Amino acid sequence: MRPYFVTAIGTDSGKTLVSALLCRALGAEYWKPIQCGIPADAATIRQLNPQTRVHPEAYFLQLPASPHAAARAEGVQLDARSLQLPATDASLVIEGAGGMLVPLNDREFIIDLVPHFGAEVVLVANLYLGSINHTLLSWQLLQQRGYPVRGIIFNGTPNPESEQIILHHTGYKKLLSIDQHEQLTPHLLEQYAATLRTQLG
Repeated sequence: MRPYFVTAIGTDSGKTLVSALLCRALGAEYWKPIQCGIPADAATIRQLNPQTRVHPEAYFLQLPASPHAAARAEGVQLDARSLQLPATDASLVIEGAGGMLVPLNDREFIIDLVPHFGAEVVLVANLYLGSINHTLLSWQLLQQRGYPVRGIIFNGTPNPESEQIILHHTGYKKLLSIDQHEQLTPHLLEQYAATLRTQLG
């Protein structure tokens, strides 16, 4: 099975929560190749899914910034070719850093990791004023590059009009809508994971 690469229309869109739900739905393992800043997203995965196997980051950078800037601050050179998938026979969920065109270096972007890992994209779109434009720009980039997309997950206060027009133009399969919650209980997580499991078939 191809690994899933979780990316988003921007930063703080909900990639870590979606990654946790994918891991729970599929019994998959989790890997974030590049972590910038603390707390680490892997810690959130462990909190939400204590049973999930979490692979160590290839790069753990202290500065909460774009990977290229965080790496430069520590004298590190990021290169997609240096990143190798962790050894596993299980399904794998890979979480990107920030949005798709966040730079790794002067040549490569986060989204360049998709073909490098032979992955299939799960796109996260959080809903806010302007998110239609950002989502359709993300769709155009994925389409131009011909990357395989498993589907889209909406995150935030429901907005049926926004969802409908995004699905109309992209043709993506809607995998899930995650509402805003004061607290994500185990019961809620399992409900979302069950829906996701069904949608992924």
